[in-house]
Amino acid sequence: MKILVCVTKAPDTTTKIQFTDNNTKLNEEGIQWILNPYDEWYALVRALELKESGAATAVHLISVGGADTEPIMRKALALGGDEAVRVNLAAGDSYQVAAQIAHYAKENAYDVVLCGKESIDYNNGSVGAMIAELLDTQFVSNATKLDIDGANLKLDREIDGGKQTISCPTPAVVSCQKGMAEPRIPNMRGIMAARTKPLNVVEPTAAEALVAAESYELPPAKTGVKLIDADNVQELVDLLHNEAKVI
Repeated sequence: MKILVCVTKAPDTTTKIQFTDNNTKLNEEGIQWILNPYDEWYALVRALELKESGAATAVHLISVGGADTEPIMRKALALGGDEAVRVNLAAGDSYQVAAQIAHYAKENAYDVVLCGKESIDYNNGSVGAMIAELLDTQFVSNATKLDIDGANLKLDREIDGGKQTISCPTPAVVSCQKGMAEPRIPNMRGIMAARTKPLNVVEPTAAEALVAAESYELPPAKTGVKLIDADNVQELVDLLHNEAKVI
């Protein structure tokens, strides 16, 4: 069973975000890029566990982006991925990303496509569902457990008030979240091996972006904290109504 894991780069959470071109673009100067944690810790590591158990035969990686994406792909290879492919496109939106991945997955007949539930930059969590729609196949979102039983997948996912256990045939697309696997750290052997593993670059298929960002805006700066004496309830009520605007 062949598994394709979708990975993407994301700004480190300690990065100071700034915008340029009249607040229409992210200023990438000085940003420390990392492998998106949901892709790395849950989707990729679970795929590797399935290969190690003999349930999967190959774990391949795919990312859509420019050459600056390759360092995070090498890290994914160091963790244990067999080979990687980069679609040479600075994608404009989630649909463009999904279209490229779906095209490659269809051409290469993968049984399972795994991705993180979302990227930590835009947090929209839409790529997995779009890939499944474009492939006309099953999609399971926010899975916390994944096992392979013959040609079927057995999965757990969180729902309101409980847990849902489901089974679905392959091929399928699954988005993964916390609980799917335990994070790993690349060892020296993996890092050295990653240097020689295949990282192929392919040109994109035709797919136009459907969404464009008109502008970005930073959240308001945090203000100071006001401490109110526990006995002064009226002052607290006045502040909530007049400053916090709580009705």
